[in-house]
Amino acid sequence: MSNHGDDPFDELMRRSLAEEADRIEPADGLHEIQARVRTQRAPVSRRPWVITTGAAVLGTAAAIGAFAVLNDNTKTADEPSIAGGPDTTTSASADPSTAPTLPPTPKPVPTTKAPTVAPTTGPVDKTRAIQEPAVKQKAVPIYWLGKVVGNKNGPDYRLYRTWQSINGRPAEEAVRLMTMSKVAGDPDYVSPWDGAAINSVRYTDDLILVDFKRLPDATLEPDMADVAAQQLVYTVQGALGQSRSPVQVTEDGRTPSSLFGVIDTNEPLQRAQALNVQAMVWIETPANNQTVTEPFKVTGTAAAYEATVDWKATNLKTKAVVKNFTMTREGMKFSDYGFTPKLGAGEWLLEVYLTSPEDGHITDTDSKTIYVK
Repeated sequence: MSNHGDDPFDELMRRSLAEEADRIEPADGLHEIQARVRTQRAPVSRRPWVITTGAAVLGTAAAIGAFAVLNDNTKTADEPSIAGGPDTTTSASADPSTAPTLPPTPKPVPTTKAPTVAPTTGPVDKTRAIQEPAVKQKAVPIYWLGKVVGNKNGPDYRLYRTWQSINGRPAEEAVRLMTMSKVAGDPDYVSPWDGAAINSVRYTDDLILVDFKRLPDATLEPDMADVAAQQLVYTVQGALGQSRSPVQVTEDGRTPSSLFGVIDTNEPLQRAQALNVQAMVWIETPANNQTVTEPFKVTGTAAAYEATVDWKATNLKTKAVVKNFTMTREGMKFSDYGFTPKLGAGEWLLEVYLTSPEDGHITDTDSKTIYVK
């Protein structure tokens, strides 16, 4: 080995190598590598922050828009909800000029139809009501009250119908005759309207005005008063052929305080159901105390179970009895019936009646006294 320890060149080389080694010290290199890594990751670490910040800004904008819309009185249930997203917009909802306008709340509508001529405590307006023309020799129905025989269900009195030939205005004449019980010609029929005096009957398309010069003075029990009110309704409607029109009762053009002491006349009288007020069976021909010649026919109306109507004729002198039955056109509803009895000469009590399907007892009856030649 040569000894060159004192060689100037060698000394220079050692110094240069030492200085270079100092520059590439491992600790310093690790710091630089870490710095480079941080430099490369920096964009990645910033991107979530940018997205979060953007979402927060967008959410804030959406929340502001939603607040604006929810406080807009024109917001409706079928508008889309306001939420963040690429299709969301609040400009249309927030702009009052483009928002839909709700219609004003409608006023309540009455549940019942007001009559054409409204009843008042003062004079009733008759300008739209007309009188019927006068006629000659027209048969009109007139209803009466008769006490129910055998049937304890419902009112003690029910309506019985007769027919009368009139001259004049049919409805006015029918009401006039209805106010006189003697016209019925049957002691079993009465009229609580006795003593009343009719003034006029006028009508519109949906109301009948019956004006009296004088109303009856009778005060009745509520059940009988109801049927008595229906006596007028059925009679005047039958004469006019207007079964759907209610009847307004007045006295000298003014609405009375009550009728028969209990019926409220401030409102027109509505027609009651026939099954509630009409007799279940009645005889229309022959009339009471009428003289007939055989053969003759008995006619009437009944609402009979299985359409069966029974009848019996009793000779008032000999006490002979003739019994049979007939049928109505339809059962379980008011329907016509007719039969031709063979009785022989004499005075007869003719009875037409219904029987209970449960035990056979008589439930409803009408009767006439007739004279047979």
